[in-house]
Amino acid sequence: MFDSHVAVLLDQAVSLVNTLTDGQARGRPYSAPRGAELADAIDAAVPRTAASLPRAIDAEQAAYLTGAAQRMRDVFQAMQDGREDAAAETVNALLRDTAARPRLDRVGAEPWQMHFHGPDDSFAAGSSASCATALALAVGGGLAGRLGVCRAERCDRVYVDTSRNAARQFCSTACQNRTKAAAFRARKEGGG
Repeated sequence: MFDSHVAVLLDQAVSLVNTLTDGQARGRPYSAPRGAELADAIDAAVPRTAASLPRAIDAEQAAYLTGAAQRMRDVFQAMQDGREDAAAETVNALLRDTAARPRLDRVGAEPWQMHFHGPDDSFAAGSSASCATALALAVGGGLAGRLGVCRAERCDRVYVDTSRNAARQFCSTACQNRTKAAAFRARKEGGG
């Protein structure tokens, strides 16, 4: 399915979208962090790695990542709605605007690693370019159907379906359980 590097970048895209975009999460309204909380939320959403870009997340970088996260959300929503052309157009715009480009980098004695940003890019631009590339590989690689938006009532968090049978419908076990419990209650109240 997805190679390990792309899977990590798709997880990062999911984390940024679910952290930085308003909506609903697990049956409750969700407001993305703002102001002083935003840098810490971004830091928590994107794991640190040995070859990570410098992470001085100022207001400009936070705004850049928030905008990119909204556009990534649009890709997930377009795929959920069966609008693959719209998803591809959004991904192409993200690739262009982030100046995504593949390159091999080496940090110290570490093995060569594939990155999708320049060595001097900011953390926000580099992270956005990497996520855009992973989304491009999913949409253009026949795995676009693996990008989803939670189908639980009052939840719009996104996910990447890594199940064998491509049957995932929820962002979390909590939403799946909440949906099953509501269906059970409805059947019980309906006499069935």
